[in-house]
Amino acid sequence: MATSVSALAGQPTPDEALQRLVSGNDAFVADAPLPPDLSRERRLALAEGQQPFATLVGCSDSRVGPEQLFGAGLGELFIVRTAGNNVDTAGMGSIEYSVAVLKVPLIVVLGHEKCGAVAAAADVVTKDVRFPGSIARMIEPIVPAVLAAQRNACEEQLVDAAVEENVRRMVERLQNFSEPMLLEPQERGDLKVVGAVYELATGKVRWL
Repeated sequence: MATSVSALAGQPTPDEALQRLVSGNDAFVADAPLPPDLSRERRLALAEGQQPFATLVGCSDSRVGPEQLFGAGLGELFIVRTAGNNVDTAGMGSIEYSVAVLKVPLIVVLGHEKCGAVAAAADVVTKDVRFPGSIARMIEPIVPAVLAAQRNACEEQLVDAAVEENVRRMVERLQNFSEPMLLEPQERGDLKVVGAVYELATGKVRWL
């Protein structure tokens, strides 16, 4: 069997990286979070370079701190955060950098319950609400997810259904409609892209 790029770079396999996140979140939910390495020795080591084991595409929401809910320490997660966990050119370039240069074996797209950006997109669809400035342009890419969720969800469930749909669409974009630098590692098995939704009250990450 051929040795993967991840193994050659000293990285875990995609499945091993995913299991690290699952285990970290399990500990977080159990109120026994894994102690992150914040030591001086770790800082000095990271000053020479970084090798995160996962890239996380998440929401800017202050209630969703990726390092905390996964028990990750300094230098372990490469994080791209925007309201509604959608990415523009800068965000996509950051993801591509993490894979092409840092050899990250796992990308996680993480949405969360009661997302304000998704709720705003739902208001655009259902109430014709208009938002000022760049907020309107920011939530525009989320509208198709709301429209898709609207086909199968009642009004009370629309935002949560749209959150999940928005994650799935971002995962699909990264899996199928990206540059070769993301597609080719996936074809080789060196990179995995997964989606998840964070439950605010329980602290649990639900993997899609």
